[in-house]
This record gives sequence, structure tokens and C-alpha cells, in this order.
Amino acid sequence: MPDLDQILQEIAVEMAAEKDRGRVASYIPELGKVDAAQFGIAVAMNDGRVFTAGDVQKAFSIQSISKVFSLTLALGHVGDALWRRVGREPSGNPFNSIVQLEHENGIPRNPFINAGAIVVADILLEGHEPKEAIGELLRFVQYLADDASIHIDRSVAASEKATGFRNAALANYMRAFGNLRHVPELTLGVYYHFCAVEMDCLQLARAGRFLAHGGRHPDAGHSVVSGERARRINALMLTCGHYDGSGDFAFRVGIPGKSGVGGGILGIVPGVASLAVWSPGLNENGNSKLGSRALEILARRMNWSIFAPRN
Repeated sequence: MPDLDQILQEIAVEMAAEKDRGRVASYIPELGKVDAAQFGIAVAMNDGRVFTAGDVQKAFSIQSISKVFSLTLALGHVGDALWRRVGREPSGNPFNSIVQLEHENGIPRNPFINAGAIVVADILLEGHEPKEAIGELLRFVQYLADDASIHIDRSVAASEKATGFRNAALANYMRAFGNLRHVPELTLGVYYHFCAVEMDCLQLARAGRFLAHGGRHPDAGHSVVSGERARRINALMLTCGHYDGSGDFAFRVGIPGKSGVGGGILGIVPGVASLAVWSPGLNENGNSKLGSRALEILARRMNWSIFAPRN
């Protein structure tokens, strides 16, 4: 078996030497302050071993990676009824596009674009005050990572609210079609706080382990979701997890993954490992430029693509 620790160290050195690091998400003022020179990567193997390189203990805003966890929770609340309000197809459009909503009667293409995640937040708000819905997601992520120190960066949530005009348009548009059950301001407040969860690479890799373990929490030993649901969440991550760059990520990396405009990516190698990488500079699709490259190298050298032949 290849030396995973050595591979990660070599990847970190290669990424440190990169000149073109992409551009940070300056349209969210708090994210625009982040130093693009940082890079971290963590791998949580299914056998319990953990490997890291770079700035793995530097916390960052997970942004849309939170959509994996909110979707998991919402499926636990309403089951497959969720799919009457959100689709399961790649969007082929930017993550904050409003174009498809008009043609598809306010039903977002998938739960990993902004409109879909806003509907998921609306589902989690049902029967709760916003603080309760926010607290439920935070406790869920803390449980998955077995780390009570994970928190929400309130300044990032406030920054998103102050500049979230497109998200407000999406929410109001879906409300007009009857696909948002709460006042848009309340649902958006929940959504912004979900996106503002702050984690480091090691915490994020640990939080994703249940998807590499067939739905089971490796520490608690019981199911977070069924094996079938874990497979389906992984499938959505593969086909929809990188916005309109999802096909290219599947082509180059070949594993389920979910990105966030904070520069993080959660990757899953089913039955093998949960991966987290962070580099805040983004490519033209809003995905981590160096993070995507690092996972491409890692998947190739470890033969981790789900499309690779197994010996």
C-alpha cells in the first residue's frame, strides 16, 4: 500500500509552491479577509488511523459543506417526502442561479445548490424556533465529529445576511410558488447560520466518517443513517456536490465530494476514508482551486477513485 503520510506531505509541499491559488470569496466580506496562502488536508481512515498535513488545525467557515449535514438531518425528519420539494439532478448552473426556479415551478434542482439548501433549512425549521433549528444542526455536527468545540461564527452569518440579496430573491421566489413554508427572513437566518459553522480539516474529516462507514458512527457504533441513505447522499455529492463543476470533479477526482466557498472540500471514499481539504482560493465555479487539485493527486496516487478497478 502506498505511504499515505508521505503522499500528504508531498502534496502539502507542492500546494505551498503554487503561485495561482485562486481567489477568496470576497463577496462575503468576512471570507474576503482570509489569507489565501493557507492549505490543510486530513484523512480519517475507516480503520481509525488519521493522517494530516499543512494547516489542519486552522478553523474555516465550511459554508455549503454544511448542506451535507442539513440534508442528512432533514431526511431524518421527513424521509423521502423531502424529494417532493427538492430535486436530485445536477443544476448545470451557478450555485445561486434563479433561472431554473422559474422554469421548474420553484422546485430547486438539488439540495446542494443554494435554493435547495434553503428549502432544507425550511424543513428543519418546521415546528421549531430558528435558534432551535440552528442548535440542532450544530449539535449534530459536534456529535458526528465527537468534538463539542465546533461552533458557529456569528460574524460570518451576519456578513452573509448583509450581502445575501440573491439568496433573498431565491427564498422569496420559492415562497411565491408555495415551496417555502416560513417567512423568508426566518428561513434565511437559519440557512446563513448553517453555512457559518466553523471547523478545521481534522474536525471535518471526522464529521464525514459516517458516510464512509455505510451510515454508521465509528465511535458510537450505531447508525446515523441507513446504509442505503448513506449511499444516496454519497451519490448526490458525486453528481451535485461541486455546483456546475461537479462533472469535472467526478472526472478528475472520482469520489463523492462537497465543496464550500470558504475553500473547504469534504470527500468520501466509501468503505475506506473520509477526507477534508482546505485552501481558501476558489476557481471559476466557486470550488477550492488547490483543494480540488490536491484531492485529484491523492485519489490518483491512492487509487481511490470509485471508478478505478479494484485488485
